[in-house]
Amino acid sequence: MRRKGLGYILVVVLLGAIIGSVLGEVFGLILPAGVVRDFFLKSATFSVGPAALNLIIISITLGFSLKINVIGILGIAIAAYLLKYAT
Repeated sequence: MRRKGLGYILVVVLLGAIIGSVLGEVFGLILPAGVVRDFFLKSATFSVGPAALNLIIISITLGFSLKINVIGILGIAIAAYLLKYAT
């Protein structure tokens, strides 16, 4: 059995989170208003920044924000399962 690199693992988990979050937002648009829709749209946001770097010639502003919902967490779990048991 071949070991998977850290970069590969991070990419698979990140893709699982992105695909799951997108599916959660789509479910939120499709479902009628109610408890189930509120559950799927409940999310947590983590952010860093913005941080500004001014080098006289160029000014750079960096920031990072991650918004993940319930289906995004499910997507991470499915990606982790597939990563562990697929080929």
